[in-house]
Amino acid sequence: MGDFFQNGTIATLHDFGSRTTAELEAELKLFSAYRPMEIILPSLASELEGDALPNIVEQIACTDYLNHVIIGLDRADRDQYEYAFEFFTRLKQPFSILWNDGPRLKAIQHELEDKGLGPTEAGKGRNVWYCIGMVNARGKADAVGIHDCDVLTYDRRLLARLLYPVANPNFSFEFCKGYYPRVADGKMNGRVNRLLVGPLLMALERVLGPSEYLTFMRGFRYLLAGEFSFRRSLIPELRIPSDWGLEVGILSEMQRNQASARICQVDLANSYDHKHQPLSPEDASAGLSRMSVDITKVLFRKLATKGHCFGQDTFRTIKATYYRKALDMAAFYQSDAELNGLSYDIDSEERAIEMFAENIMRAGDAFTYVPMETPFIPAWTRIKSAIPDMAYRLRQAVEADNQEQRERLASRQRVA
Repeated sequence: MGDFFQNGTIATLHDFGSRTTAELEAELKLFSAYRPMEIILPSLASELEGDALPNIVEQIACTDYLNHVIIGLDRADRDQYEYAFEFFTRLKQPFSILWNDGPRLKAIQHELEDKGLGPTEAGKGRNVWYCIGMVNARGKADAVGIHDCDVLTYDRRLLARLLYPVANPNFSFEFCKGYYPRVADGKMNGRVNRLLVGPLLMALERVLGPSEYLTFMRGFRYLLAGEFSFRRSLIPELRIPSDWGLEVGILSEMQRNQASARICQVDLANSYDHKHQPLSPEDASAGLSRMSVDITKVLFRKLATKGHCFGQDTFRTIKATYYRKALDMAAFYQSDAELNGLSYDIDSEERAIEMFAENIMRAGDAFTYVPMETPFIPAWTRIKSAIPDMAYRLRQAVEADNQEQRERLASRQRVA
């Protein structure tokens, strides 16, 4: 059973274990008549061969309140796309697959690039951007959820609790962020959130002074969780990063555009485990090293828009303050782990902190020396202004790809 602590910034919705999954799903079925719900699954083709996604699809198929499922498929050739389409027919709900590497969607990408509007970097951010564009183009959902496709401990209760705050018509929430404990195999995970983001936000507040933005960001219990839900009305104005700063960037947009009373976080699970990225201390362009740089750049950019000035002396001070805070936090986590019988490798944790400290300076250099970098993918409202029929053509392209595959699949089944 969780605590009932409220941070006073955003609402925290706990799981006291007092309601069953069946009870939640029954209410969601009722809510679906008022607020149709869709779920977005940003997926790599390789995840179809993993251990997590088959169970996720099986769990989602057991629900009866979803209106549609949107799958964003990355890094897939034609054979992989055809396999993916057949794979997702296990769903009982209608679904659409965005074959991001297919000729139709590539043509759209090239057109957007020619006008300086396309996502410039492949990855989860671009995948999610196209998926929310598809949700908006369909215009049939009111509540939308997103979660990753590598969750090894996935249970459909997670989905029900994720959607409930924005689907319940008696609630006023328009955006909901998930949180959960990152403990698995007898140890603490979530190093970037524990050892970088938390201490860095404290350091920024110490160096730069009080900030509504920093207070808002510190209010989230697991800021880097990939699970969130929102009302479809937010999509047209939503601007998101295309890099590893996706989650931080979206929360930054919520702080800029929404009243905190419209935002909440919800306890999704008692345990959570997914694919782990390597630390990659020798390569700042890969793994958690790159992630830490991208996340830190997002924070610097956002604070700059608030009027904060950054120079090398500031970055060095932030790094030093962060390093001391992070070491203190590592000691807290070590005590927490020991009390709960978890293993805790303090040498590994402090090596991660040392790498993150170096990457704060790398992020500062990138922020300083690439001043014209465009941090966000353009919002869909801008796309509509520049290319009025783009949303319609995106939907037509996705539906054409899917219809062709349905016909191929039906033809093979007839022959069989």
